Amino acid sequence: MKKHTSLQRTIGMPQAVALYIGAVLGSGVLIVPGLAAEMAGPASLLAWGFMTLLILPLALSMGLLSAKFPNAGGVSHFVTLAFGPKAGALVGWFFLLSVPIGAPVAALTGAGYMTAAMGWGDPARIALAAGMLVIGLLTNWIGMQVAGKVQIAVVIAIVAVLVFSFAAALPRMERAHFTPFAPHGWMSVGQAAAILFWCFIGWEAVSHLSEEFKEPERAAVKGVTIAAIIVGVLYFLSALATVGTQSYLHGGADSSLLWIISQPLGAWGGFIAGLTGLFICTATIIAYAGAASRVAYALSRQGYAPGWMGLLSNRYQTPAGAIGFLALCFTLILSLYGSGALSITTLITFPNATFILTYIGGCAAGIRLLRGSRAGVTISVISFAATLAVFPFTGWAILYPLLITAAFAGVDYWRSGARRVGER
Repeated sequence: MKKHTSLQRTIGMPQAVALYIGAVLGSGVLIVPGLAAEMAGPASLLAWGFMTLLILPLALSMGLLSAKFPNAGGVSHFVTLAFGPKAGALVGWFFLLSVPIGAPVAALTGAGYMTAAMGWGDPARIALAAGMLVIGLLTNWIGMQVAGKVQIAVVIAIVAVLVFSFAAALPRMERAHFTPFAPHGWMSVGQAAAILFWCFIGWEAVSHLSEEFKEPERAAVKGVTIAAIIVGVLYFLSALATVGTQSYLHGGADSSLLWIISQPLGAWGGFIAGLTGLFICTATIIAYAGAASRVAYALSRQGYAPGWMGLLSNRYQTPAGAIGFLALCFTLILSLYGSGALSITTLITFPNATFILTYIGGCAAGIRLLRGSRAGVTISVISFAATLAVFPFTGWAILYPLLITAAFAGVDYWRSGARRVGER
């Protein structure tokens, strides 16, 4: 393996769009439309409409920064340029230590859809989750050109199923299902919007792959805009189908879209729904495994992570050391889940605050770094305010980034002390 040579520019526009969509269009599309409808009734569509409009500045803030400062460090690199290397490294570690938990959660979620549909047990769920994680790591090890092509195929399958589910819902949609429009009052619309915010986080992940874009300015800005429009439309159509058919009352709020898919297909419906869950979560894993391995490589290159994390594959010029680190972390998390030491509910909570803090850091950097563009600053301010407003709702998960910060400060203090001793 080689250390600290350059990554290959292999990501074209179609791959960039697919990676953006895969990072954002997660398992929430199968669950959240029903939960929002249960909370606010048909008025939840107003929350979806508002969030669909809001995702464009959220996406563009990361796209503009990626276009102007393409680097494997992504958000960490932007924060370094804006606020200094230590702040950037800390944000990098926030993101890096989110993915080893977040990716197994996504894998277990996707595998859970399939095992529930087929009536399989927990051992099958863990085996399927492990297979999804292996696919995510292998595609990133072979290279982003391959990962991008796999992602295109996966995203096409996801879009096809979601469009089919909307078409299948049309004959079952009734005007009566939209009244009363706000059965739980207008405040419930705001509460639903807060939940929906989680569906639109993910734009920051692909910023870590910007160093491998063939044309950073075109792929980042145009690619993220196309992806934002596609994601927004798919989410809104899924929500419209959920409300219009009242599937959240028939199939349960957390499986409303699965009920829509299964209705016209009978016995095959469950299998297709389960397969959809696998596809959606695999797409998320590919994008986030790629992002985390690149930020680990960048941190190593800057001296804020162990040197072996900066090792590149001789054959593929991909961050093999960082991918190996992720493989060990994934194995540990799946083992803890399999032993019953950690539940998926507990695991889901941990990365929430660190993901949000990563985004807050990136948006704050955008306010400073995009000063030459009034639109860029405005977009960054909107994104910063939106993410900052959501952060307090992460609850006790705030302890996780506090722990990371304490560890980072401790290691930095020890390194500084060792450096001072060495200089004497």
